[in-house]
Amino acid sequence: MSAMDRPIRGLVDDLVERQGSALTPGSQRSIDRQHERGKLLARERLDHLLDEGSFHELDMLARHRAGDALGERPYGDGVITGWGTVDGRKVFVFSQDFTVFGGALGEVFAEKIHKLMDLALKVGAPVIGLNDGAGARIQEGVVSLASYGGIFYRNVKASGVTPQISVIMGPCAGGAVYSPVMTDFIFMVDETSYMFITGPDVVKQVTGEEVSQQQLGGARVHTGTSGVAQFISADDRACLDDVRYLLSFLPSNNLEEPPEEASDDPDDRRCEELYDLIPASANQPYDMRDVVRSIVDDGEFMEYAASWAGSITCGFARLGGRSVGVVGNQPAMYAGVLDIESSSKAARFVRTCDAFNIPLVTFVDVPGFLPGVDQEHGGIIRHGAKLLYAYCEATVPRISVITRKAYGGAYVVMDSKSIGSDLTYAWPSAELAVMGAAGAVEIVNRRELADADDPVARRAELVEQYEETYLNPWEATDRGYVDAVIDPADTRRELIAALEILRTKREELPQRKHGNIPL
Repeated sequence: MSAMDRPIRGLVDDLVERQGSALTPGSQRSIDRQHERGKLLARERLDHLLDEGSFHELDMLARHRAGDALGERPYGDGVITGWGTVDGRKVFVFSQDFTVFGGALGEVFAEKIHKLMDLALKVGAPVIGLNDGAGARIQEGVVSLASYGGIFYRNVKASGVTPQISVIMGPCAGGAVYSPVMTDFIFMVDETSYMFITGPDVVKQVTGEEVSQQQLGGARVHTGTSGVAQFISADDRACLDDVRYLLSFLPSNNLEEPPEEASDDPDDRRCEELYDLIPASANQPYDMRDVVRSIVDDGEFMEYAASWAGSITCGFARLGGRSVGVVGNQPAMYAGVLDIESSSKAARFVRTCDAFNIPLVTFVDVPGFLPGVDQEHGGIIRHGAKLLYAYCEATVPRISVITRKAYGGAYVVMDSKSIGSDLTYAWPSAELAVMGAAGAVEIVNRRELADADDPVARRAELVEQYEETYLNPWEATDRGYVDAVIDPADTRRELIAALEILRTKREELPQRKHGNIPL
């Protein structure tokens, strides 16, 4: 009997049977192994990430066309795609299913993701990729490689238009790693996820080094050493919760403003605890994250790349209910110097915020760039220029607060007035100078010190004179490089007022194809 001769109820029964097969395409053994590893199944991850009942699946019944090379033709072909909502806001998501062909990507698998990404770009919504796959499907040969190319192309096409979030929840190896790294944010799960170009076996064969998957490309490696990933979570559920939290700071696309969230934290709250956070001695460290949490709404600060490039802190927070991107030198790590890694980390973060209309608040306490042969040979000039370029290019509202040291070229790079900061505030403890007192005296007064009867006493005297004359915010205020010197306790009130006045800021860059950032 043909479909045309069958009653609709029978056809629906057939549909339900096929859908039922698609819901559990992997073997029970594969499912059990996934759970034994502490990992959720592909659909369980979607259930946890998305608002209840909001998921609409696409291509549920698609199957591979590789013939006998793969044997069985399970529905879905190893990846679940569709859209749903997170806190009522639409998102598109794909979830790789490790229980089907090890989550390996083939032609149909990739076509489903291509379709999803194209649709997300058309409607202006984020794409979240839950990655748990073994790379290209060997049995499909060059078709798999070309299919990856289609994903990479779409990653770049959507870059800066809609947020792209990659969640590594298992293996991600070979060419597969290049899609996540071109997205805006990468989350990893501790102990169960890893990323690398070539695996331990190849490394051993080529270099003789013996290394485990986690040692080579685990979550701690990429969030703490390589800087490839920005967020690490203890397990699948915590990771998906973190993704939901990140989305609360982001707009759906580059034409929208970030979501606002009401808070009971008063806009005019004074932050008198800041008086005790900043040490009396300029050489003593403090934690810039404590400063940030004291000022922002409800003390909530989602730090970006918290375990990498520790001399600078970046992250998302809210002020007066508005999302802001925070960048701050970290005196608790190498005195807050800018080095190769911290410059790259902050530059990437600044550009991400600028792409998605998130205002930037910069807290400055920087003694300079890190000196050393390794830094110079590693290209600190080039990497430092990334951060300089990122700030100069940013058109979102930009506000900077100088808390203490603001020395030399590093001060200029940290969103100074001269490179386009809209409003620059300084605390009375701010020190704006070419360099610190000791270094300046050694250069400027070299001959005098050489001829002095008591060089030690004279040096101390000259250092004190330099500190009184230059290590303060007053000359910069006289010249307009600082818009106002403020009471630290009033910082929250001043920042919220500044964000409100800059809400209607409009600034356009010169017409061009694109700039040429010093990569």
